Amino acid sequence: MFIETVPNRDSPPAVLLRESYRDENGRAQKRTLANLSKLPADVIDGLKAVLKGGMVVGSDELEIERSLPHGHVAATLATIRKIALDRLILSTSKDAASRRHCDLIIAMIVDRLIAPRSKLGFVRAVDQESAISSLGTVLGLGRVREREAYEALDWLLERQTRIENALTTDRCSCRGSTSGISLKSLRRTCSRASG
Repeated sequence: MFIETVPNRDSPPAVLLRESYRDENGRAQKRTLANLSKLPADVIDGLKAVLKGGMVVGSDELEIERSLPHGHVAATLATIRKIALDRLILSTSKDAASRRHCDLIIAMIVDRLIAPRSKLGFVRAVDQESAISSLGTVLGLGRVREREAYEALDWLLERQTRIENALTTDRCSCRGSTSGISLKSLRRTCSRASG
């Protein structure tokens, strides 16, 4: 079923509820089920939305309080998960404190890629009250204190050698490609460029 507007020469267009079917010869035909011309335009729009599989919500029932940007967060997190960086960081310890530190590290990586800022800026960017993206919500960080961000960095520092060795030996590759880049070679490239 669908709604079709049929123009009339000297009068307003006819708004018809129609159905498609095939005749005995297999040709597509249309059958009018109802004339909706006398209905208000907003009701007709609502019917069109419902017929397309949507949902109709009254304007007084829906109020947007806040909307956070999400696409760049989703794309960056998907890439981190695709290359399994989150699993590599958390690979040896799986207790609750380590998971929290790992989530904070992943959030800091994503935040640094999206919009570089200080640790205090990061804490403010993922806090629910002052969030500037959906990052804190997506990772379920809840309230983050600046001290926690520094503790997570200390936690990561203890695992740095293991992570670098894993990246150096395994090499990050995408879809079976043999070319990859290690963290050490990336660090060398960055130090050459800045020095």
